[in-house]
Amino acid sequence: MPARTLLALVSSETGGLTAAELGERLGASAAAVSGAVRYLQTVGFVHRVSQPGSRRDLYALHEDEWYVVSMRNSPIYEKLASLTDATADTLPEGSAARARVADMARFYRFLNSRMPALLDDWERERSGEGPP
Repeated sequence: MPARTLLALVSSETGGLTAAELGERLGASAAAVSGAVRYLQTVGFVHRVSQPGSRRDLYALHEDEWYVVSMRNSPIYEKLASLTDATADTLPEGSAARARVADMARFYRFLNSRMPALLDDWERERSGEGPP
């Protein structure tokens, strides 16, 4: 549901919709929309905008490009790495399961370390400059 909600916002003309509009577009319940926007707010994709004179809030994309908000400003990979480290610590030393989970943490840290350069490359690509 968060992915569908994000795509509904991205594809909306203004980049923002009310919870009722999201529910209507997605054919989803108010509870499903609420959970999705709460998650998207937590990870930094959207924010709530009060509308003067209305009791309905608008859920909108941030002013920055969605990829900047989602990748440059988001600690998601480091959080995932920490969670997988904690999980690995609960598994038997030397087990295949612990090795797989530890490898997953290494992968998330690898992504986190490479993301800034990857986003710089993307910004050059978008602007037409091409690769460095």
